[in-house]
Amino acid sequence: MSRLIVVSNRVSAPVDPSAGSVGGLAMALSAALRTYDGLWFGWSGETVETFTGELQLEDRAGVHVALVDLEAQDVDEYYNGYANKTLWPLFHHRVDLTAYERSYGEGYERVNRRFAETLAPLIQPDDIIWVHDYHLIPLARDLRRLGVTNRIGFFLHTPWPARQLLVTLPHHRRLVESLFAYDLIGFQTQEWMDLFRDYVISEARGELAGYGGLEAFGRRVCIGAFPIGIDVEGFMQARNSREGVRTYDRMAASAAFRSMIVGVDRLDYSKGLEERMLGYEQFLHDRPELRGDVFLVQVTPISRDEVDTYQDIRARLDSLAGRINGEYADMDWQPIRYLNRSYRRDQLAGIYRAAKVCMVTPLRDGMNLVAKEYVAAQNPEDPGVLILSRFAGAAEQMGEALLVNPFSREEIADAIHRALIMPLEERVRKWKALIRVVRDTDVSLWRDAYVGALKAVEITAENGNLPRAA
Repeated sequence: MSRLIVVSNRVSAPVDPSAGSVGGLAMALSAALRTYDGLWFGWSGETVETFTGELQLEDRAGVHVALVDLEAQDVDEYYNGYANKTLWPLFHHRVDLTAYERSYGEGYERVNRRFAETLAPLIQPDDIIWVHDYHLIPLARDLRRLGVTNRIGFFLHTPWPARQLLVTLPHHRRLVESLFAYDLIGFQTQEWMDLFRDYVISEARGELAGYGGLEAFGRRVCIGAFPIGIDVEGFMQARNSREGVRTYDRMAASAAFRSMIVGVDRLDYSKGLEERMLGYEQFLHDRPELRGDVFLVQVTPISRDEVDTYQDIRARLDSLAGRINGEYADMDWQPIRYLNRSYRRDQLAGIYRAAKVCMVTPLRDGMNLVAKEYVAAQNPEDPGVLILSRFAGAAEQMGEALLVNPFSREEIADAIHRALIMPLEERVRKWKALIRVVRDTDVSLWRDAYVGALKAVEITAENGNLPRAA
């Protein structure tokens, strides 16, 4: 039986699979790796003075893990640089924040080459390789150069940028060409897949090749939309766990007969956090009769704090939350509770369940699983309302949410008011439609659909899918 090799920048296989903080993606991939007797390869998160390629092999709850350390220069140029200062903002349509530094691109190429050289000796002839996310786009190309002929698939968790923006990237053609060393490229949504196809046809003079195929750069690749989901049953178990119920009781008691709105987002400019707070402020301005009856809990763990852009947005959010509280708070009411910390999955489930409204309003997002988690956490007899940005990948599936333009504070304010006054019958109807979507896109179904599609790719010289050295 063939093994599944998962490759990602960081390895998130859980040491304790029963831990409440473990995410659904990590659990789903770990389950697949146990089923296929697989391996999870990636950066350890540690640095060494000189790169050696020495592997650290571990067993994490039945999942075999292979970790490699990087040099400090690698981390600065590949991770903090090209991944987080170049590709991340560009893929989220923030060209104004995109840094085009030659050293970043060189570090990105170097680390992908080092990953390939370290991983290649571990690959057995029948292994299937599944590479994740924008950090490792060129990895298959580098593996092919080393003679690896296995099936290799790639899944992009972020959006794919519009062609007119991608061409601002130096060597954009080389980056896209490297993707044609894969056999299957997966995207979160039809929209991101269409944007990729548009670039290939318009810029690379590529052609459609049968159902789900593209030909360019002398190769053929299969592409598909595979919208990711959550571990539905696992999340519901977390919701009903002792800690989940305890957190719900605490949050419900702290609401003190007020309606709680919740937002849960990593600190990032793509999440629309400033726009959300401004929309909430607009709501407080427009509906003075509801002040004191509602409050926003915004959970925003700090991320990438070593990057200047993230330090700037943190300072702006701190200032904005303080200004809104200073202007609208009363002696027994604070309109915003702004929390820069992480919570376990079972705790988040309790928070979601206690919230009458959840705001998921990114400016651009690959999927955004908070939207699906919130729906899964609800009481079926008295569910809350999801306000969702039309620019989140989840909007393609979750049309029964209140879809908003996150750039319009008035639209956000109106949606908050509509959510708070929505009749029970309408809330239940919307929730039933949304929970059906959440169940139909469970992360295990996503995983099996992708791996099944990768296995089904025909590897023949005739169709151009024969992996070969560049």
